[in-house]
Amino acid sequence: MRAEIIAVGTELLLGQIVNTNAQYLSQGLAELGIDVYYQTVVGDNAERIRAAIETARQRADLLVFTGGLGPTLDDLTRDVLADYLGRGIEVHEPTMHKIEQMSALRGTAFIESNRRQAHLIEGATPLRNDTGLAVGNALSEDGTSYLLLPGPPREMKPMFENDGSAWLREALGESTTLHSVMLKFSGIGESALEDLLLDLIREQSDPTLAPYAKEGEVAVRVSTKARDAEEAERKLEPTLREIRSRTQRYLYAEEDIPMEAAVIRLMTQKRLTLTLAESCTGGMIAASLTTVPGSADAFVGGVVSYSNGVKHKLLGVPMALLEGEGAPGAVSEETAAAMAEGALTAAGADLALSVTGVAGPAGVEGKPVGLVYVGLAERGRPTRVERLQLSGDREGIRIRASKRALHMLWLTLTGQA
Repeated sequence: MRAEIIAVGTELLLGQIVNTNAQYLSQGLAELGIDVYYQTVVGDNAERIRAAIETARQRADLLVFTGGLGPTLDDLTRDVLADYLGRGIEVHEPTMHKIEQMSALRGTAFIESNRRQAHLIEGATPLRNDTGLAVGNALSEDGTSYLLLPGPPREMKPMFENDGSAWLREALGESTTLHSVMLKFSGIGESALEDLLLDLIREQSDPTLAPYAKEGEVAVRVSTKARDAEEAERKLEPTLREIRSRTQRYLYAEEDIPMEAAVIRLMTQKRLTLTLAESCTGGMIAASLTTVPGSADAFVGGVVSYSNGVKHKLLGVPMALLEGEGAPGAVSEETAAAMAEGALTAAGADLALSVTGVAGPAGVEGKPVGLVYVGLAERGRPTRVERLQLSGDREGIRIRASKRALHMLWLTLTGQA
């Protein structure tokens, strides 16, 4: 089944609110095995709503509407669709009773326009609204199905999750649903990862591969349609196995979690502790780690050593490394190593990460924007330092440096360093 989502509301076109409903519904429909090929946004205008319906019917079997079910005269979705299908309007008595009860409880005069929220297209299945008043509509005609949901997300989501998805499952009969595995990668860019998987992406049919990128991480959703989880696993496994073999150094999770969660999980399992010495990242790594529940079992704390004075006083970095003629400087391999070793000693942890670099907007010490050194000190092993040359603006460099530092730690924890 192919679906089109039609969001109705002039406020969406004006940018006054963000259309989060489309994202939510696309995910929900995909889980039911329904493909969403188009999303349309149309204003509160009867002629344009009708045109959107006519266009959508030519390319979709299911039209899912959000918005336009309220009490005011510009709430037109239900009326336009009823007219388009040549159907009348009925009153859904349970909803009408609910509206009257609410008015009585508030002790206010009944507002006649509120009756519109109890209107139902003739022959439609009502979809209950547990968090609002407007009743939803579900109906089929001439091979096309229609689902009418309210616009406010707090009303739309529970209506879809309950009656809406149930009605769709019944309409689909015995059908397949979408099963997906989210693969998460770090330490590699989107283009480089695509190059590793290029033949799989080009030749994909079933399963399908969909890459997603954000600052410092890449994800690939591997999906198939199947009758049950067992069939899905059988269809997905050959592709997953091939991806694993090519991306072992970068694939840190087969679920949608950030790198910091994967690191905390590994450290907790191994009963190891971590400390940090951050300069250009300004505490960003510590902030990400402490968002993970249970991180206190692994992360003991750290130092944001932004100035040379703090690097020297709290971490014991020799001033001879930081300043003076011939000194490597604060942004150097030597300083990154000394920061990590100083943090390890001060905190008494098992491992220490350090980051020092130039986030911008201008270079320092004659060194370019984006130059970053990441140090990793570990009890009983030599300290290692990785040199990075990152691109982007100041915030992007800080994010990428943080993620690359965590990736370096993950490689160590998984025995791949």
